[in-house]
Amino acid sequence: MANIKSAKKRIKVIAKKTQENKKRRSMLKTSIRRFNEAIEAGDLNLATEKFRYAEKKINQVASHNTIHKNKAARKISIMARQLNQLKQANQ
Repeated sequence: MANIKSAKKRIKVIAKKTQENKKRRSMLKTSIRRFNEAIEAGDLNLATEKFRYAEKKINQVASHNTIHKNKAARKISIMARQLNQLKQANQ
């Protein structure tokens, strides 16, 4: 346990940031999961809607440095590819 006042404060700050990052990651995983469920169901309209929402959330999480910006770009790219495959399958 820390003895110095500033070290005690840092422990509190880190705990708060950890909790916030956990919340963001959970929200991100949920949005990606809902997109994947729409893809598996084959619903193009729902998948497009969920893609827009998930893309927005991924960019928000990356802007807060919870995930790396390259990881965010990779996730969006993978999801866009899945959406395009669904569009081609429905044509």
